[in-house]
Amino acid sequence: MTAAAMQAKPPQTPRPNADQVREILIVDDHPLMCDALALTLKISFGLKNVRTARSLGAAIEQIKAQGAPDAVILDLNLPDARGAEGIVTLRRQLPDVPITMISADLEGAMISAAMAAGAQGYISKSLSREALVDSLRRMWDGEFVTPEGYEPDQADAKDEARAELARRFATLTPQQMRILRLICQGKANKEISYELSIAEATVKTHITAIMSKINARRRTQAVLLANSIRLFEAC
Repeated sequence: MTAAAMQAKPPQTPRPNADQVREILIVDDHPLMCDALALTLKISFGLKNVRTARSLGAAIEQIKAQGAPDAVILDLNLPDARGAEGIVTLRRQLPDVPITMISADLEGAMISAAMAAGAQGYISKSLSREALVDSLRRMWDGEFVTPEGYEPDQADAKDEARAELARRFATLTPQQMRILRLICQGKANKEISYELSIAEATVKTHITAIMSKINARRRTQAVLLANSIRLFEAC
């Protein structure tokens, strides 16, 4: 769907607006960036507690232990997730929570992939404090926000196809996502078995499930599909 259509689409379930957001989770492996962002949010939105995580895995564990936050700010490149993978994975855990992707990478294809995967917005790390706060407030009020100058695809069918594919990838289990990442890196079943310390037969079983879930017939097709939504960015 186009950006205009996305903005016109109401949320499926009620959620807090910007003034009601009280608990935020920042997922970023850069301590200085993470601390500065947390301080900015505390001051600008009057928040007493801003949760942080240094990796996607740590964020998921924290969500399981402490519950869902009101909003998430997610770095594009994490130690255990790059590209749209973080959005796809968190969407499975937080279907109704606004997730903002933050990055210095403003490539149009990456922005499109993040939005198709379910991001509420995509913002630059170089934004001023005032622009950052304004962008987050608009997103938390329900608006879809992208960098100035970004031109989304005009073809509704292409946008919807990306979003549908992202939804299919979101059905993969964490182990299946790890295996798919290794497939994208060109690893053979034996290598995947060794790296994940699981039986080769188990790898084959997971691959069969992956192919079924994403509707792919061959490994090369699975890689192409992952590339099409920038699932692992450098896949």
